Amino acid sequence: MYIAIEGVIGVGKTTLARLLQPTFDSDLQLEIFEENPFLSDFYADRERYAFQTQIFFLLSRYHQQRRSVPEVLASGRSLISDYTFAKDALFARINLKNDELEMYKRVHEALAEKIVMPNLLVYLRASTDTLMHRIATRDRSYERNMERGYIELLNQTYEDFFSKPYESTPVLTIDTDPLDFVHNPTHLRLIENRIREALNLSPYQPLLMEE
Repeated sequence: MYIAIEGVIGVGKTTLARLLQPTFDSDLQLEIFEENPFLSDFYADRERYAFQTQIFFLLSRYHQQRRSVPEVLASGRSLISDYTFAKDALFARINLKNDELEMYKRVHEALAEKIVMPNLLVYLRASTDTLMHRIATRDRSYERNMERGYIELLNQTYEDFFSKPYESTPVLTIDTDPLDFVHNPTHLRLIENRIREALNLSPYQPLLMEE
């Protein structure tokens, strides 16, 4: 079983992946974004550093997924990832243009053919206000000057992409605005049950969300 969690910056992908790992007795694949040497410069000057940032992320994500996903699944273990390979193209669509975007698309298309698709994609949705609040709360240095307009544009791009079928992978959309799965165990169990139901994994049962 291979579950991927997606959503805009700050929505809680990594946190949820960590919380679900023991429940599903799975391996964990986390995006390695801190190693990108262009990331801080990108947030300071997106237009100037966009291409370097995107290419670094594309190759890093490709190598990680090509190496770890087939290895884990071949061993018979389950895997939860806090990103999909497709996400990189969403950022490129926003940050790149003209020849740089065309070059990026060609490389991404060639690499994507070798990527294993998840059995379920969990798309965490949140309003831009919620995302901005969560980004501020976690207080990462390179995100302190994050522009609201950029997050809003990302949010619209994600909504458009994940409102459609994702290859042959089912998409489970969860609205996280009313949820606090970090501090409220009932909210976490609600998400777990929805995942089990989507994958037809027992046991699962409907849960009423507590305020």
